[in-house]
Amino acid sequence: MPTKNTSIKPWHLNSSEIVGDFKIFKVRSDNRTSPRTGKKRNFYVIESVDWCNVIAITKDDELVMVEQYRQGTSLIELELPGGMIDPGEIPVETAPRELREETGYSGESPEFVGLVYANPAIMNNKVHTFVIRNSKLKHKTEFDEGEDLAIRLVPIKNIPKLISNGTISHSLMIAALSLFSNSNNKTD
Repeated sequence: MPTKNTSIKPWHLNSSEIVGDFKIFKVRSDNRTSPRTGKKRNFYVIESVDWCNVIAITKDDELVMVEQYRQGTSLIELELPGGMIDPGEIPVETAPRELREETGYSGESPEFVGLVYANPAIMNNKVHTFVIRNSKLKHKTEFDEGEDLAIRLVPIKNIPKLISNGTISHSLMIAALSLFSNSNNKTD
């Protein structure tokens, strides 16, 4: 939830226009006025649909994870299954679909554990995280054209070490795993 600092004011939006359309995201140019200085400035925002991450847990307390090559870093990353929320779909529908398509696994009904903003400095979308328990391999995978994935079962107890040694380095995966860890450690 955003903070409520009364000494910081939102910047007034003077104009906004799409300056690039790149299939999975658009770039928007916003002209805004600083409430502190009164000066105008252009900002660029990446408009993207919301995403979903899935923490799929097997009966043996393993996470169903994927390894995939990431174009931005030129690295093979260990990540949670997930992806973009399709038009007309709600996040709770996306989670089991992405899990099934990327891994062939399915399980119990998705449980929402939280959301984060991908990068609020330059992006407008949210990333929703769901847990799907008792996940089992039941289907064939259905990779998107831009995906080459390998499924990897990882004991939950190994996750902190994999984060600390840099094996899991994708910030949105670390955020999702933190939300999951916090939801499991709540005391009412």
